[in-house]
Amino acid sequence: WTRKESGGKFGTGIRSYFSFLRFLVLLNLVVFVIIFMLVLLPSWMIGANSGAKGWNIDKECTVYRRSSSGLVYFYSYIIDLLSGTGFLEKTCLFYGNYTIDGDLPLAYLVSTIAYLALSLLWIVKRSVEGFKINLIRSEEHFQSYCNKIFAGWDFCITNRSMADLKHSSLRYELRADLEEERIRQKIAERTSEETIRIYSLRLFLNCIVLAVLAACFYAIYRATIFSQEHMKKEIDKMVFGENLLILYLPSIVITLANFITPVIFAKIIHYEDYSPGFEIRLTILRCVFMRLATICVLVFTLGSKITSCDNYTCELCGYNQKLYPCWETQVGQEMYKLMIFDLIIILAVTLFVDFPRKLLVTYCSSWKVIQCWGQQEFAIPDNVLGIVYGQTICWIGAFFSPLIPAIATVKFIIIFYVKKMSLIYTCRPSPRQFRASNSNFFFLLVLLIGLCLAIIPLTISMARIPSSKACGPFTKFNTTWEVMPKTVSTFPSSLQSLIHHITSEAFAVPFFMIICLVMFYFIALAGAHKQVVIQLREQL
Repeated sequence: WTRKESGGKFGTGIRSYFSFLRFLVLLNLVVFVIIFMLVLLPSWMIGANSGAKGWNIDKECTVYRRSSSGLVYFYSYIIDLLSGTGFLEKTCLFYGNYTIDGDLPLAYLVSTIAYLALSLLWIVKRSVEGFKINLIRSEEHFQSYCNKIFAGWDFCITNRSMADLKHSSLRYELRADLEEERIRQKIAERTSEETIRIYSLRLFLNCIVLAVLAACFYAIYRATIFSQEHMKKEIDKMVFGENLLILYLPSIVITLANFITPVIFAKIIHYEDYSPGFEIRLTILRCVFMRLATICVLVFTLGSKITSCDNYTCELCGYNQKLYPCWETQVGQEMYKLMIFDLIIILAVTLFVDFPRKLLVTYCSSWKVIQCWGQQEFAIPDNVLGIVYGQTICWIGAFFSPLIPAIATVKFIIIFYVKKMSLIYTCRPSPRQFRASNSNFFFLLVLLIGLCLAIIPLTISMARIPSSKACGPFTKFNTTWEVMPKTVSTFPSSLQSLIHHITSEAFAVPFFMIICLVMFYFIALAGAHKQVVIQLREQL
């Protein structure tokens, strides 16, 4: 009903946003079911064990002192709830609570591979459908005018005001097409001096963009290091606000960067003299890179701190055991804080910005400042980037905090209804509407970029960084991935030889060549279909 209501009043682009949000709820629910069946349920049936005891590991590497459960200040529970420390650190929410019993290490790794593979296949399956529609919709300039006039109507619209808005939207699209035609003509008429000037200006402005990105990444890097170095203080040595500020400093810096950089990029793009459509795509691409790269910067900064030792050698344990006795849990806590802080920001902006702005526009419309400010529009790209950002956090954090997919499911359900209320009661329809097919493909493409960026730090942490020796299911393995060859070595010899053959170069090279041939076949098939579409358009 929410999708029908939003689609009827605000167009199909808004409806596809809520469909996308519902898809993420379902995806996270399935991911949680996978982790629950493979990891949580077996660990509860096995019960807690002594971890690394009994294995040939130096005792210094097995020291892991968790927060004491004695007398604490009342606000400590609030801090623990918001940061994942204290009593939450001792629960199944984090990696350190799981043990090495039975086949749990293998199940833990298989669950991670399974939810990443499932997410990839599901996203690709949905995006292929949108890509087919976009391929058919690719049109010449002349045909775009005909299609907008004869086939541009949105039949989900149910009231008169939205019908009038759709008429004006079509007029705007025709003006935009004419403007792009004017820009193409202007580009064709440029002299050599004008071409050199505009490309020099774009080069300079892109250097500014890179400088802004570098400054944001450096600020996140410094904030993460400062937070990690000071969060080890005893809680009674800091006041409530100071403690929260230090714990959430990386999250605050990331959120500020995500708020400020889109504004800077939107100002810069106006001077680069691109077409309106390319301006939107380039701005979104820069914002996508900014939002998702900040998470990677945070994770890689934590990784550099985990694998570096200041005044003593790391050869004993392979990582900085003094500061990070259970580094997987501490990375999970950072992802948990990002998840919680992102939800708090979304709720705070809706309650303390969107609704007060609506009240001011409604009851103080005579003020000139309020008239310039105006009623807000529901910015589809910004909202999509926000939930993709949250989903990327979930993908990275699910390995270090297996219950994060469940938290993400609840979070996205809350966001679904909060955004619905904000849309219905505080927003006006945007005159620049998105087609549903274009929106679906764009949303899934951005989500696929987020998944690819999430896989990179997960792969490095599982294959390169030594696993903690004081906690978790991989205490007897040097790295997380080591459980796979150890498991394969227990198989019958015939099965081992088959697996080794499949993973060898003798199998990989022919397989790669076959995949390339199949890919070339489908590319040729798509080209042939495109030619048929062009011929049909000419006949029409």
